[in-house]
Amino acid sequence: MGPLLGRRKRQKPGGAALLPLLLLAVGRVRSLEIQADPEVQAFVGEPVTLRCWFQSSSPVTEKLTIDWTFRPLSGGSLQPIFHYQSDAYPTNRGTFRGRVSWAGDVAKRDASIAIANLTLNDNGTFSCTVKNPPDVQHNIPQTLLTVTQRGASLQLTSAGLLSILVFLPSAVVVTLLLIRMGKKFGLLKRKKNVSCKKSSIEVSDEPEQAGCGERLTRWCVQCLDTDEEGPY
Repeated sequence: MGPLLGRRKRQKPGGAALLPLLLLAVGRVRSLEIQADPEVQAFVGEPVTLRCWFQSSSPVTEKLTIDWTFRPLSGGSLQPIFHYQSDAYPTNRGTFRGRVSWAGDVAKRDASIAIANLTLNDNGTFSCTVKNPPDVQHNIPQTLLTVTQRGASLQLTSAGLLSILVFLPSAVVVTLLLIRMGKKFGLLKRKKNVSCKKSSIEVSDEPEQAGCGERLTRWCVQCLDTDEEGPY
């Protein structure tokens, strides 16, 4: 029993020495981190840029690879649409053919792409994958692209709706008041022209009654009486 226990004690330091090396190796292969926009909105017929950034503890070399995949909103298998390794290789088949282009810069850790002439079939999830050996394991961020017709996404907020409900009745009331005042002043001008002006040739046979000032005052009183007593 004595020699056996001694042998086991001598083996424990060796296993403990391997643990830091194992943690260092795991930390090294998982030191690659990727970020992307979680949601992007765009319009039919217009271009869009899907942004993706990565951070790696290793320097960027010609071994760096970037891959973009697409899964339709209705579901289905992943579709490769873009590959990069020292040069850009957009897909040459499928619905994305001729519409995907490189919009990144590996020197700036930018792995973005651009898609032109969007359609409603482009609604779905895009995934960005980066490998920079020896950093190859990382998270895979996803970007949900929502494509709509321009103008279809216009929605009234509660504040906007409240503003319309308050402004519209006020505008109607102001317009009616202006029309009513315009009619009153127009009537006043016509009455002044008819009642006060006399031709130099005409001679009135009727006795002169109230002057223009008195007639204007009487007319204003009548207007006020009409406004107060008129039915609503």
